[in-house]
Amino acid sequence: MGDRIVWNLIKKVFHFISTIILYSILALLIIVGIMVALYFIDHYKSIKDGNERPPLFGAYVIISSSMEPTIHVYDAVVTRRVDAEDLKKNDVITFVSTDPSHPGITITHRIVGIQETSSGKYAYRTKGDNNNVEDSALVSYDNVLGKVMVRIPMVGYLQRFLVQSYGWIFLIVLPCLFIIISDIVKLAKVALVKDGGDSTANISLPEKEEQTNKKKRFFWKKEKKEDKQNDGDV
Repeated sequence: MGDRIVWNLIKKVFHFISTIILYSILALLIIVGIMVALYFIDHYKSIKDGNERPPLFGAYVIISSSMEPTIHVYDAVVTRRVDAEDLKKNDVITFVSTDPSHPGITITHRIVGIQETSSGKYAYRTKGDNNNVEDSALVSYDNVLGKVMVRIPMVGYLQRFLVQSYGWIFLIVLPCLFIIISDIVKLAKVALVKDGGDSTANISLPEKEEQTNKKKRFFWKKEKKEDKQNDGDV
């Protein structure tokens, strides 16, 4: 009895956790779907207007500690494209580096200074919160991918886990199978109760007694009739 209670508790806990994971993934997929839809709409508009610009939204996984403790390694950041005039000092931006030591690398750092070039465009001095010195190269607005809107902790760990075959099986396949099998078992139990259950289960007690008495009277009359027949044959 005790083992059965423990097993039922384990099943309920696992079902609860599986449901949370699946709904979280579903919510994330919905958010990603909305962002992708907005991305394509904005991209189509950019092509139509002949104006090449960064995507409206972006998402990036941080793989260095340069922004700690504000942003940790394997945190994800969601960025939004903003106009140059809307970028202020202390904003955290994601940009494509033009530094000769690591050109073309996508970096997320904080704006520590803003300059206006001779051509009238803006350039930004950036620095990682965990770095002792500022970045050596200025960031032009054309290389800014977006301003950081949201930090999502530890998403990079989940990403790394999911790209492994066992991670996909553990987080997606097993919870889905568990929920499906549980529902099938419940449906099977309901079907067995309907098909093989006691036909008098829904009959009230007085009705059951009446049926029992009828059966007794039937057998009593049958026995009496047989007795008379036997007496006539003697």
